[in-house]
Amino acid sequence: MIKMLIADDNEAILEILTAFADEAGYSVTTARDGDEALDKFRADEFDVVLLDVMMPKKDGFEVCREIRETSNVPVLMVTARGEDYDRIMGLDIGADDYIVKPFSAAEVMARVRAIMRRLERPVAADGQKAKTLTRGSLVLDYDDCRVSVGGKTISLTKREFDILALLAENRNRIFSRDHLLESLWGYDYEGDTRAVDTHIKRLRAKLQKAPHPDWEIKTTWGVGYSFEVAK
Repeated sequence: MIKMLIADDNEAILEILTAFADEAGYSVTTARDGDEALDKFRADEFDVVLLDVMMPKKDGFEVCREIRETSNVPVLMVTARGEDYDRIMGLDIGADDYIVKPFSAAEVMARVRAIMRRLERPVAADGQKAKTLTRGSLVLDYDDCRVSVGGKTISLTKREFDILALLAENRNRIFSRDHLLESLWGYDYEGDTRAVDTHIKRLRAKLQKAPHPDWEIKTTWGVGYSFEVAK
């Protein structure tokens, strides 16, 4: 059973999200402030986390930062703060999705389902779930969401891992920003293709920590992104 942590200081929102998560068959733990959310996160293992931004004691941004110090668990920010600055901050600190209030609980659960679908691994030649994917100097470990380049481990968020995995699994295929949004976010992300550019920029910066002349994440201007292997 999927274990979900929901943190929100608004009791009504907490009850609605919990009811929809229960109906979807998730095991739900709730928290009403940032400190409580972190205490419960450290005490148990969760498959997905929903975080309100404007919480007492510690806000959702700080909670997300601390979660990212030890875990790649998918994190969805749920907030009334919809300005571009806040969206970019949420993505930059490692959030996998950013949902602006007012929203429907059904929409939130749809985005959770999309994230959980992305956790499924590709199938290997023997019909079993693949454990790793190798593209030259790049190795993706699906069990731990771990990436190494030339033997050097690169720390990525779950969203960054998902983007890299999708591109590497479909080498030399160009994905438009809209296609990446649909494939990885799994839901209409308000047409905000800038979210894709933000993740790609951060992903590239991390991958540059290890030389990889045998492949690159290529931009085809006006079209999209692809994983290109050197000939």
